Amino acid sequence: MLKSRRSPRIALPIREEARTLYCSSDASTKYGPFDLILEGTGYSPLVFEAMNILAKNGVLAMVSVTGGSRQLEVPADKINLGFVLGNKVAFGSVNANREYFETGVKDLSTAELQYPGWLKKLLTHPVKGLENYEEIIRLLTESKGSIKVYCEVAAFEGAQTAAAAS
Repeated sequence: MLKSRRSPRIALPIREEARTLYCSSDASTKYGPFDLILEGTGYSPLVFEAMNILAKNGVLAMVSVTGGSRQLEVPADKINLGFVLGNKVAFGSVNANREYFETGVKDLSTAELQYPGWLKKLLTHPVKGLENYEEIIRLLTESKGSIKVYCEVAAFEGAQTAAAAS
């Protein structure tokens, strides 16, 4: 990950477990170009630094929103040439609010009513509890029949009542 020069706020054991690296752009001198950069600082100049240190076939994910009217000079031709000839990808993503999640639940419920049983075929591998993250990783990396691995964070309050009624 590319980060500003401020010290990381995530505890070191968590970073080591996730195998993440928080660094400034000069880290590419030590480690080489990066295959994946998750830029989430909200500081737009770092996006362009990230573009310059992305490896061939690398992916830059921009997950922050920048505000204001900051302007800077960038090596546009170098960046463009690197992305085209290096087969690099850059994309942005925005988090959804509660309303979007509620709409998703409604849509999935409606589809399940119209096509009974399809959702169970899609959601193939439930794992109970975040503490079982190793099982999630194993299923994602080793299981041949996984369509959708998901974590049950907490039991749905009405689940027992619904199960008893069916």
